[in-house]
Amino acid sequence: QVQLVESGGGLVQPGGSLKLSCVASGSDFSKSAMAWYRQTPGHERDWVAAITNVGGPKYEDSVKDRFIISRDKVTNTVFLQMNNLKPEDTAIYFCKVTMTNGAQYWGQGTQVTISS
Repeated sequence: QVQLVESGGGLVQPGGSLKLSCVASGSDFSKSAMAWYRQTPGHERDWVAAITNVGGPKYEDSVKDRFIISRDKVTNTVFLQMNNLKPEDTAIYFCKVTMTNGAQYWGQGTQVTISS
């Protein structure tokens, strides 16, 4: 079955960097779209960035120029390099894969905390 496992979260100071990873297993993801979302308590899960087989990566406006999404199709891993982190970036970060048949799968999330 499809599984997504995120890692790389932690506590960093404002202005710092983190790189999140999400390893997918259980299927062929070479043509799937992969994305990162984030969620804070009491709020809905918000889209952050996505990467597909066609077109370039896409970003939510508040992270554009600070975050970089990339993928390694050999290891079925999607990354989120986060730079110049701000306290408002604090959230649980989730990865999501959308298969070619439309099925969607989520990881369990990784906590990112930005605080001095």
